[in-house]
Amino acid sequence: MKTLKLKPGKEKSLQRRHPWVFDGAVAKGGGDPGETVRIESAQGQFLAWGAVSPTSKIRARVWSFDEQQRIDSSFIRANLSVSISARGLFDIKSNGVRLVHGESDGLPGLVVDRYGDTLVAQFLSCGTERWKQVIADALLELTGLTRLYERSDASVRELEGLPKVSGWLRGGGDTAVVLQEHSWQLALDVAEGHKTGFYLDQRDNRQAFFEAARHGQWQQVLNCFCYTGGFTVAALAGMRARSTHSGMGNGAGHVTSIDSSGPALAKGRANVALNGFDASQTTWLDADVNASLRQFDREGRKFDAIVLDPPKLAPTAAHAERAARAYKDLNRWGFKLLNPGGMLFTYSCSGGIGVELFQKIVASAALEAGVDAFITHRLGGAPDHPVGLPFPEGEYLKGLVVVARPRA
Repeated sequence: MKTLKLKPGKEKSLQRRHPWVFDGAVAKGGGDPGETVRIESAQGQFLAWGAVSPTSKIRARVWSFDEQQRIDSSFIRANLSVSISARGLFDIKSNGVRLVHGESDGLPGLVVDRYGDTLVAQFLSCGTERWKQVIADALLELTGLTRLYERSDASVRELEGLPKVSGWLRGGGDTAVVLQEHSWQLALDVAEGHKTGFYLDQRDNRQAFFEAARHGQWQQVLNCFCYTGGFTVAALAGMRARSTHSGMGNGAGHVTSIDSSGPALAKGRANVALNGFDASQTTWLDADVNASLRQFDREGRKFDAIVLDPPKLAPTAAHAERAARAYKDLNRWGFKLLNPGGMLFTYSCSGGIGVELFQKIVASAALEAGVDAFITHRLGGAPDHPVGLPFPEGEYLKGLVVVARPRA
């Protein structure tokens, strides 16, 4: 068994069960890509078993902290079984579920989502790449499914020295699926969509948006970085539920959705039709969000609810300062466009922006916009996207619901 020996004093994070070993902590040793190695302190004390990534800044990712543990196909299958079984602890209102969430499920670099009868997997580390065929077979055995599509096309693969790969790993057929979520449906294509095809992590936040729309008196809603319109559909569903309850018909209100992807907007329009909503209640803008917000401000437009769900701006802490400026600018414009009593649902999916920093950014944006506001809810990923206690980096998605203080 090959060994990775750490520099003096670099064992502390592993002793706290953090699953990463950075290249700067390594004194000597290594292995082939994905090979399991024994990780030791400078004094030769066993710390963990990990998979080596020779070209990555994360030089090793931990499989186990148990010295007696054997890292083999039985270990991989057992961890997959535990991860999949854990999803049964939650009442997930969807046929789209994250079954494996990387490090937080003890399977670093592996993401597996289920969309109905289709599994989609991302193998994002040398370790999971080395065990790919074992993982694929075990996933089908444990779920009873026959279709597994690989979406190992994320940029992190390049950091691992791995090529991007997409395509059927097991089975085949149509890559288009319809996601059942809460009281609505969302069509997607696992071969083309972001991540594994969709943002399952926002499932419960879309439900929260629906509830706010159902309870409120929203007439004008703005969905920024709308992708395929998940929050748009949730808002329309809430408006319809409110109007049905009050006997006012199909629902009043209008949703303006902005994204810079024409194909995503086309799918958004299709999702509105799929759920039987009136297309005249929507406007879809193929445009830059920041430029659109500035234009709306010049036009004097106001909104009762705004969603700001930008792409990842700070993948690591090294990018945090520049990303913080971008987040503040975006939220400042959001606050400027809110009616008194309006609600801002603002998110960051950047791992390099922590919860406290994100609140400070949003607070600074409100101050610069001249808006007095308060937080009503803190939001995060759905429960099938767990955060391991020793792995705070897993809490990448954070959100705030902020209300512009109503006038007296």
